[in-house]
Amino acid sequence: MAGPPPDGPARVALLLPGQGAQYPRMAAGLYDVEPVFTAAMDEVFDALGATGRALRRDWLAADPPRPLDDAALAQPLLFAVGHALGRLVLDRGAEPVALLGHSVGEMAAAALAGVFSGADAARLVVDRVRRVAGAPAGGMLAVAASVAQVEPYLGPDVTVGAVNAPRHTVLAGPRAALDAVAEQLDAAGLTSRPVASGTAFHSPVLGPCLEGSRDAVAAVPRRAPLRTVYSGRTAAPLRADEAADPGFWAAQPMAPVLFWPALDALLNALLDAPDGAGAGPLVLVEAGPGRTLSSIARRHPLVRRGGAVVVPLLPGRPGSADADREALAEAVAALRAAGVGEGRTAPVLS
Repeated sequence: MAGPPPDGPARVALLLPGQGAQYPRMAAGLYDVEPVFTAAMDEVFDALGATGRALRRDWLAADPPRPLDDAALAQPLLFAVGHALGRLVLDRGAEPVALLGHSVGEMAAAALAGVFSGADAARLVVDRVRRVAGAPAGGMLAVAASVAQVEPYLGPDVTVGAVNAPRHTVLAGPRAALDAVAEQLDAAGLTSRPVASGTAFHSPVLGPCLEGSRDAVAAVPRRAPLRTVYSGRTAAPLRADEAADPGFWAAQPMAPVLFWPALDALLNALLDAPDGAGAGPLVLVEAGPGRTLSSIARRHPLVRRGGAVVVPLLPGRPGSADADREALAEAVAALRAAGVGEGRTAPVLS
C-alpha cells in the first residue's frame, strides 16, 4: 500500500535515454521554436565544428543520408537532445533532485550536473564514437529474461551489456556471436530482438579501441557533481572521486549499464527513506526520445503503488513537428499539475 499523500513541493528526477532510443528527427519539432532547447542544441553543434554542422543537417533532414543507427550519428544526437531537453526542464523551473542516464545518457546527466561543460561532454562523446568505429562489427540484443536466465548463453564474446529491468536484459558482442546466441535463446523459448545499434556498446570487445580515451577525458575539466547523479555503472550516486577520474569515464562505454539497480536505488532513496516524510510528490521525467525508460520506470513496485508520476517529454515514435510540440505541451501541463516549477528557473551548470 502507498503511504499518505506527499505534502511538500514536487521533486523531479530526470531519466536520460541512450543507444536504441533514437529515431529520425527526434525533438526536431522543438528546434527554432523553443529558444532554450535551440540554444542548447546549437551550443553542441557549434562546439563540434564541421562534425556539428553535419550532425545538425542530418538531424533536421527528412531523409538523412546516414542511417540513424550509426553510432557516429546516434550517440552525439542522443547526448545533444537529452542535454537540451534537460536544460529546457531547468528553464521551466524544475531543480532535479536526481539524474539517471542510460548509456550515453549518463554523459548528458553528468553535463547537467556540472561534471563537464556541455561542449566538453559533446566532444568526449564524439571522441569515443570515433574510437569504437574500429571495433569489430557488433551489436546488442534485448532479451525478455533475467540475468540468471541468460547466464548459460554468455561467453568471452557475448556479455551482459545492460540490466534494464528484472526480466529485460541486453546482451552485447560481435554480430556473428550475437546471432548464434539469438538462435539458442529462441530454441529455449526466450524472446529476443536486436537493439538499434551497430556497435557492441557496454562490452569488453570495445576495450582495445578505447585505450586512448582516458587521455581525452583527462584533457578536459571535471568537477564534482553539483546535482545527484545515479550512475548506471555503479547503481549508486556518482561520487566526487569517480567524477574526477578519467578512467571512470573512459571505461563507461564498455561497462554494463545497471539501469534497473540504479533506478531502484534512486526510488528507494527518494521514496522509502525514513527521512522522506513530508517530501513532495516525485515526478520522473524522461528527457529524450522514445518512452522506453518511462515504460521501465512504471513497472517498478514503488511507482506502481503510486509513489511517483512518470512524464515523458517526447512522443514514443517518429512523428510530425506538431507531435513533438504537443508532447512537450502535455508534459509541461503534467509538471505544472504536479506542482513543478511555479515560475522559477533552475540554474544551468553545464
